[in-house]
Amino acid sequence: MSDATAQLLLVDDDPELLQFLREELEGAGHGCIAVASGQDALLQLRQQAFALVVLDWGLPDFNGIEICRRLRSSGDTTPVLMLTAHDALDERVAALDAGADDFLTKPFELEELHARVRAQLRRQGYAAQRDATSNLELGDLSIDLIRREVKRGESAINLSQREFDLLVCLVQEAGTVLPRQQILETVWGHPFVGDPNALDVYMGYLRRKLEQSGLPQLLHTTRGVGFMARVGEIKP
Repeated sequence: MSDATAQLLLVDDDPELLQFLREELEGAGHGCIAVASGQDALLQLRQQAFALVVLDWGLPDFNGIEICRRLRSSGDTTPVLMLTAHDALDERVAALDAGADDFLTKPFELEELHARVRAQLRRQGYAAQRDATSNLELGDLSIDLIRREVKRGESAINLSQREFDLLVCLVQEAGTVLPRQQILETVWGHPFVGDPNALDVYMGYLRRKLEQSGLPQLLHTTRGVGFMARVGEIKP
């Protein structure tokens, strides 16, 4: 599934925000249907398939929690990105327990909206293509997704489960700087609860195992933003 042609359902009772979301996401190449109530959202979901629902928590008829529960109880697995003004941990956990896949707290930055939409669509694309290919490659690095094995050239590299998941997260998006929070939520789980410095610790583990002298550097840091996988300069 290509996120460039994904069909999105946008649900919000604020007409200005709904129009803003539609213009932004259509401008990013997605197809969008916009509705202003939970009832209309459920009707659209019965009529056609969507790659993602961008769903407001507070709607005039059903709240986002109730819509998620109805979807999941009917067997509908369409990913849901919930927009909410609720930032308390227990409320975020309640949304996730009801079936939301991610949430974005209002007011939000435009860049984060696009990043979270891309993240949900990437996860679907990855799941869809696992039957077609079981390998990722970056330079002389190869990753067997089924056997969870990693090699640089002919040398096998022993990684822990967390190290493997972190490496896959980065290599899947090779050439793109991934924000720290996005990596933490993808690899450690959403909502992320813990010490964010764990990411730096595991990046250190990966670098020591992957980046041997005489080989190109694969893992790069963009200070203040996050990390990226790409083939770089030879390590001295």
